[in-house]
Amino acid sequence: DVQLVESGGGSVQAGGSLRLSCVTPGYTYSGYPMGWYRRSPGKEREGVAAITSDGGTAYADSVKGRFIISRDNADNTLWLEMNSLEPEDTDIYYCGADHSRRTAPQALAAPYAYRYSGRGTQVTVS
Repeated sequence: DVQLVESGGGSVQAGGSLRLSCVTPGYTYSGYPMGWYRRSPGKEREGVAAITSDGGTAYADSVKGRFIISRDNADNTLWLEMNSLEPEDTDIYYCGADHSRRTAPQALAAPYAYRYSGRGTQVTVS
């Protein structure tokens, strides 16, 4: 039962931008942390950005200053604005959520702890 659905991925040239979206049809995480992580086949999840219900955020060092995470609790939507994209950003991006009370840094550091995730959206930067 898929609770989160990502979209917005694609292929862009280095320096370009993409905006990922994550919707949660029929489910609400408005009072809980959500985030984005990326994972290539055979590799572990890497936290990219996380956000708490009150707007606290945390970012991986590799994306600070380039990516912005935001959410709309009323619409149960999560976004990731990705700017100045680099080839190293190429990956499958997933949104995650759970019903914990983790802080944004805690959620960023432990993306494997998200109980719910979508099926991912591919981002390719060349």
